[in-house]
Amino acid sequence: MKDAFGLPQSLLVLGGTSEIALATARRLVARRTRAVWLAGRPSPALDQAAESLRALGADVHTVAFDALDPASHETVLGKVFAEGDIDMVLLAFGVLGDQAHDEREPVDAVRVVQTNYTGAVSAGLIAARALQSQGHGSLVVLSSVAGERARRSNFIYGSSKAGLDAFAQGLGDALHGTGVHVMVVRPGFVRTRMTSGLDETPLATTPEAVATAVELGLRRRSETVWVPGALRMVMSAMRHLPRGVFRRLPV
Repeated sequence: MKDAFGLPQSLLVLGGTSEIALATARRLVARRTRAVWLAGRPSPALDQAAESLRALGADVHTVAFDALDPASHETVLGKVFAEGDIDMVLLAFGVLGDQAHDEREPVDAVRVVQTNYTGAVSAGLIAARALQSQGHGSLVVLSSVAGERARRSNFIYGSSKAGLDAFAQGLGDALHGTGVHVMVVRPGFVRTRMTSGLDETPLATTPEAVATAVELGLRRRSETVWVPGALRMVMSAMRHLPRGVFRRLPV
């Protein structure tokens, strides 16, 4: 069960090699979390992630999970929840894609959308149902400010995050009053392997800063978390710019 501050004893990470997810897991293990499940494609990176959390004192298990195989999600997540209650599910998988390439290769564009949105809808609904059945828990969904308004430079990725964000907000409304808390996290540019080599945008942040914001959001039972917080006002202004003006911005 979660403590009085809303922090979990047990954590399931969907996207077990995500740098943001692992930074969050490390922070939660340092506070109170003792049991961690890392779900992802079997790989040395997944094994190394598990070992790094074990070194911090957590009881860590890995489980094979593929966002692009929704037919397997029920079985995979069912096995995890069968082991005992899960206080928090962190939905952290996703791919950035290559906008220029993906525009020319629609099959690859679809793969981005299927990973970021379709896979998340499947896993999110299954996790939410399991949390509701046990009567408590948090579902934390890593969205992105890219979903607030699609930009020319990454509208494929942005559209997938827009869908994910809308889905997570609606799911949170559907679960209101059930004991299940849904929190949407909207980071800006995060310095990770995925963004290595890309030009940083203003208000760039780090996985550790996102992890800090997630912890604070859990304590406050927030429904939406912006990282950094200043992005809330920035994106509110961007969202309401006339399209002709927005199109001319260097974004």
